Amino acid sequence: MEDNILVRTEGLCKYFKVSGGRTLHAVENVNLTIRRGETLGLVGESGCGKSTLGRTMMGIYAPTKGKLIYDGQEMHLNKRNDRFKFAKKAQIVFQDPYASLDSRMTVGSIIEEGMIIHNMYDAQKRKERVEKLLDRVGLNREHASRFPHEFSGGQRQRIGIARALAIEPEFIVCDEPISALDVSIQAQVINLLHRLQKEMNLTYLFIAHDLNIVKYISDRIAVMYLGSVMELADSDELYHNTLHPYSKALLSAVPIPDPERETTKSRQIISGDVPSPIHKPKGCPFSTRCPEVCDKCREDVPELKEVRPGHFVACHKVKGEESNG
Repeated sequence: MEDNILVRTEGLCKYFKVSGGRTLHAVENVNLTIRRGETLGLVGESGCGKSTLGRTMMGIYAPTKGKLIYDGQEMHLNKRNDRFKFAKKAQIVFQDPYASLDSRMTVGSIIEEGMIIHNMYDAQKRKERVEKLLDRVGLNREHASRFPHEFSGGQRQRIGIARALAIEPEFIVCDEPISALDVSIQAQVINLLHRLQKEMNLTYLFIAHDLNIVKYISDRIAVMYLGSVMELADSDELYHNTLHPYSKALLSAVPIPDPERETTKSRQIISGDVPSPIHKPKGCPFSTRCPEVCDKCREDVPELKEVRPGHFVACHKVKGEESNG
């Protein structure tokens, strides 16, 4: 299985300096592996560090500490040349299709730009590739001469996907790619990403807050809280054998499309507010809100450990082979 790992992070951290000389701990000691051809879903509350982690893995934000290893080779993302080489292998689809496309450029120029930067193909071949990519994402070749403001949100996101595919990457970070779209359009974009993955053998990090969507598209899911990964498991395993108290509360909030079951299901309410990433708790990040907290939780940071085959949990209270039934 080790030979099948495409992306690995080891102790990856991203801190930001803020006013008063304080430090905001946005991403803290994240260890993840993403297998070639799979989709790793990343979920959690707003502000938990999901997008920051994705952008740090892309090199958009320089890592503060830790390593990113791609296809067995460490990527030194603090170095400009390494970031440039890595960009040929990894791309990102941004959350907001209205802000992520340059309104002054035509659609064709937006998609072609990466190929020009990486010195790929001659002008005629680039033009042909732009047209082919537009076809592939469900748009017309004639759209290449138009500007982003002439398109709907769903169409703009398709343009963003075509741009990400233009330089033939293997790994794509999907940073909440459907959250700004109408519900009627979201399924179309998800199905497009799913089809493209199969056709082009792509590997995704799929960031979202809609847990139903994440379950549908992801092979494995990681749950984040306050910059740290709390739980990681196969999609079905996480939903049917949730172990971390935070994951349990998060999943209990997912609506069930059955009125009778929805009104009778038990919900686990989390009290209090998310602590500031500037003043994080001393021990477990979730210790200030956890209903099962103990003294050890308040003092020691739990390690993300394997408690069932392929199921990892960062919790002092969870023991090996435990299940919630």
